[in-house]
Amino acid sequence: MAFQGTDTYVASDALRLAVDAAVALERPLLIKGEPGTGKTLLAEELASALGSRLITWHIKSTTKAQQGLYEYDAVSRLRDSQLGIEGVNEVGNYIKPGKLWEAFESDERAVLLIDEIDKADIEFPNDLLQELDRMEFYVYEIDRTVRARHRPIIVITSNNEKELPDAFLRRCFFHYIDFPDRETLQQIVAVHFPDIESRLVAQALDVFFDIRDVPGIKKKPSTSELVDWLKLLMADELAREALYDRDPAKALPPLAGALIKNEQDTGLLERLAFMVRRQQSARR
Repeated sequence: MAFQGTDTYVASDALRLAVDAAVALERPLLIKGEPGTGKTLLAEELASALGSRLITWHIKSTTKAQQGLYEYDAVSRLRDSQLGIEGVNEVGNYIKPGKLWEAFESDERAVLLIDEIDKADIEFPNDLLQELDRMEFYVYEIDRTVRARHRPIIVITSNNEKELPDAFLRRCFFHYIDFPDRETLQQIVAVHFPDIESRLVAQALDVFFDIRDVPGIKKKPSTSELVDWLKLLMADELAREALYDRDPAKALPPLAGALIKNEQDTGLLERLAFMVRRQQSARR
């Protein structure tokens, strides 16, 4: 297999090699990178490129590894037995397959996305080691072993909110998605907006990188936020003109809410703009 990206997803050479290596090694591909750099989208586009089914398991702070295998609803079974509902003796009626079960029993090789694994408890990754290694697990309630018909391609994303266990990391192929440079961002923008004005892209990227380079900024704007901002600018002629004629002494660019997401960064940019205005006044 040779993943080349898609018409809607620009993949770097390093990322393409990482995907191919993980598939060749039959290891989960662990993807890290800044929010908004396309980690989750990678799995979606990989499934699209392969014509495979995408199975997504979104991880929350309360998610347990067992939920990815199956869940046994003993409460519903007890209630049904008290009501005399037919089929209560069939334990399988109260077994809900999880996302790993779905991926293992898929008729064709699926792409399984385990999204934001670092949100869960620290033991969560270790609880999946055996299942991901052996591609099987045992369902005690129905005395059955579920085995993968076709080994799924597993993509695991992490925002680096907490360290993952070494035993888990040893079983993964790791890749960090670097933040795109200006040229790559231009390619990404062209994919989303083929007819966009080059002047708008140039001006927007200047402002975008200026904001990212501000010392002390808490939440740097991401690639997805740049795309959202450009979409708004394309639809608002007045905002575009304000961007073209922008005065560095003004605190925020037009429609800044697409890029700046907290009051601390807004205050920081306003203070910097105030310093610029004061320097300009001193020169006069």
